[in-house]
Amino acid sequence: MVGSTVRSLLAEPRPAKPPQRGWRDWALVAALLTSAVVEVALREGVTWGPGRVAFVVLLAICVLLRREHPLGVVAVMFAAAGTLGAASLLGVDTAHHELDSFAWVVVLPYALLRWGSGSEIAIGLMVVLAAGTLGTAVAYEGPGEAVAGLVFLFFPAALGASTRYRGTARRREIDQVKLREREQIARELHDSVAHHVSAIAIQAQAGRAVAATSPDRAVEALRVIEEAASRTLAEMRAMVGVLREGDTAAFAPQPGVTDIPALANGGGDWPRIEVVLTGDLAGLRPTVDAAVYRLAQESVTNAVRHARHATRVEVHVEGDADWIRLTVRDDGDARPADRDDRMGYGLIGMAERATLLGGTLQAGPDQIKGWSVHATLPRTGADA
Repeated sequence: MVGSTVRSLLAEPRPAKPPQRGWRDWALVAALLTSAVVEVALREGVTWGPGRVAFVVLLAICVLLRREHPLGVVAVMFAAAGTLGAASLLGVDTAHHELDSFAWVVVLPYALLRWGSGSEIAIGLMVVLAAGTLGTAVAYEGPGEAVAGLVFLFFPAALGASTRYRGTARRREIDQVKLREREQIARELHDSVAHHVSAIAIQAQAGRAVAATSPDRAVEALRVIEEAASRTLAEMRAMVGVLREGDTAAFAPQPGVTDIPALANGGGDWPRIEVVLTGDLAGLRPTVDAAVYRLAQESVTNAVRHARHATRVEVHVEGDADWIRLTVRDDGDARPADRDDRMGYGLIGMAERATLLGGTLQAGPDQIKGWSVHATLPRTGADA
């Protein structure tokens, strides 16, 4: 388990491109330089020297570059600190280089965990640990002080890891929302366009059949085709507009239960489509209202496409205080229960709609004849 965790860490890529350097970075550098100047001015016996100036400048540069090169700045800064520690162990007096303002170095472990890749984090933490251990050995004042020093170094790293985790989780959540939106748009396009295209195909077949003997009926078929094509084009434009305009676009009003009777006129004279609405169907949440319509529309489309020798498709919607129940059945020939495997994304989208709203959907051969779809949705929907 430890091995898999280590491998996972090493394989961790860098997060999304870090933000451009802005006023916060310069404010941080200004705070660092100001604290160093104030400390030298107010602290007794402390003066500017080449070592202190070099460390302050180096730390300021590392703070500015912490996002673009998290491992590099950690390696440079902590290697420099480790060099002073090693020199102190060898008897060189390095106390005159130290300033309390160098505590700003904790910004770098934070940046390492926040912006580094997995391998950079592993290498950088070893550098920080080595420098911290060496610093503890130089100024050892007991186990309590040693532990406090290491916590001081690694707490910002833990904070950086936490911030990174929250940012990654947030991005994944946004990606999931976008994916669900795309799936919804795909379902809307499939449900709407497939229904209208099926109606167009049926009317075209009917018009061709009667063109020679009944020109008036052929002209009527062409009129229905024109209307269905116009509706299809309008809905496709609305969907594409949502895709193009992104967050600023607003969905067009979706059809609902009250629009279901119009489905009876969309498929022509064969098979005959009958719609019955009963019970309490008012005051539905928009998502439930639109879902019932789309489920009915898709069920009718499937019946028109696949119900062989069907003469009638019945659509029954019933509402009560808690539930909306939809039943669509045809009187076509019996079909195998795995019929949905040959229907693409139709039944999959229908089941997803019902499940997302806290409902259920069953589709299969009817007990008497043909095929039936039964959907039950809570009238208030499910809390997402």
